[in-house]
Amino acid sequence: MEPGSVEARIHEAMHRLTAAEKRVARGLLANYPTIGFAPVAEFSRQSGASAATALRFIAQLGYGSYAEFQRALRQELEERVKSPLQRSLARPPRPDHDADFLDRFVRQAVDNLLASAARIPSSEFEAVCARLADNKGACHLFGGRFTDAVAAYMEAHLRLIRPGVRRLEGRSASRSDQLLDVRAGDVAIVFDVRRYDPELAEAAAGLASRRVFVVLVTDAWISPVSRHAKIVLPCETAMDRIWDANVAVFAMVEAIIARTTELAWSTASKRIGSSEVA
Repeated sequence: MEPGSVEARIHEAMHRLTAAEKRVARGLLANYPTIGFAPVAEFSRQSGASAATALRFIAQLGYGSYAEFQRALRQELEERVKSPLQRSLARPPRPDHDADFLDRFVRQAVDNLLASAARIPSSEFEAVCARLADNKGACHLFGGRFTDAVAAYMEAHLRLIRPGVRRLEGRSASRSDQLLDVRAGDVAIVFDVRRYDPELAEAAAGLASRRVFVVLVTDAWISPVSRHAKIVLPCETAMDRIWDANVAVFAMVEAIIARTTELAWSTASKRIGSSEVA
């Protein structure tokens, strides 16, 4: 796990927290990350828990002290907002010929795939696939500047598996019109990686207010969309280079498509067969 990914640690720890500790977690996520920079007494008060409970929650995340927790929050903020140019200044690219570049790049991508699979609880993954396979309600997909292409790829496959699949428009005005047709119980899959798109978080908030089951596919630093998501699937994207790589994000999509097809095979097979005849 990335050492600075506080929000990722929260989502991973949620299943083992006590009720009081979960209250602290939700309080932090609802006002993330600002509340975490307050003194521990203020942090606990705003979370509706005691200072002792807040410190136990911090310990559950793996931090030895409140000060260490706050340092991790600051580091995470710095990493979240870094542009490709800023990353290149920290680690200038080597323009010389490197015969081993492709091998090293692929090995890092494979490591990212394995780390992503290890991080995501199988219960969360299965819950997403089961929700898509039951064909109850529509499925809405959308992403940001680079990830909207991933949403389009997933849409093309899901259309063959189940009815009611559509991709929401990238432009906020068009997306607002489309939200009028969203119903409670629908599923929305949102793709957002750093640097995060504030319009996606706004759209996710609107979906959540309509009681849509929001699923977020994001990176290790966790998009702010997570505050409105029922399930978060964080994928490793960092490559220690100018650009992050979305190999693990695509692999997550492929895995969801494959598993959903298996779970819905009795109906999916008929749709696939009909499309091939057509």
